[in-house]
Amino acid sequence: MVKAVSHPFFARIYPRIIAFTEAHGSIEHRQELLAGVHGRVVEIGAGTGANFRHYPPEVTQVVAVEPEPRLRALAEKAATEAPVPVEVAAGRAEKLPLEDDGFDVAVFSLVLCTIADVPGALAEVRRVLKPGGELRFYEHVVSERSGFRRVQKVLALPWRLIGGGCHLTRDTARAIQEAGFTVEDIRRFYFLINGRANPASPSIIGTARPTT
Repeated sequence: MVKAVSHPFFARIYPRIIAFTEAHGSIEHRQELLAGVHGRVVEIGAGTGANFRHYPPEVTQVVAVEPEPRLRALAEKAATEAPVPVEVAAGRAEKLPLEDDGFDVAVFSLVLCTIADVPGALAEVRRVLKPGGELRFYEHVVSERSGFRRVQKVLALPWRLIGGGCHLTRDTARAIQEAGFTVEDIRRFYFLINGRANPASPSIIGTARPTT
């Protein structure tokens, strides 16, 4: 049995965090993440549904999986206003309630930092993607700069406690490759707000496919 997820404090503050980051540039990141996506899409850890309005018309359906019940309720509301059909489902990344080989594209957006079993979640993505399917990812990651990385390590525990299990020091690109994906393109950048970095500023946006 997959353990239930409940983060009531984080679920209350997360919509405000999204609104703040969107006012400072994350909308453009979401648009970059989803540009050219088509067909049937699974979005894993959909949160409040902030991505829904950015899916292009070539998408025939989005199945959005979200384990946290308060966030899932917000995603269900966002789904009613999406420009493409969106179905919101309860479930966890480590055990997706979905069929094999059913999706053209899988999307991770600011969620691999919180998943307990990242290799398990990526194995599930391989299972549900059609042969030749595509993984899109937008995540904050461990810094490549040694000084910044030390700060992340110092703040890792309090950040995780406040942030609903969010990890500051994950090397997500490497985890994707080790799970049997080939990264086709990746952009590394620091998401600066008002010109300033924060512990979650080091970021990546990219595309990968299961290695054949």
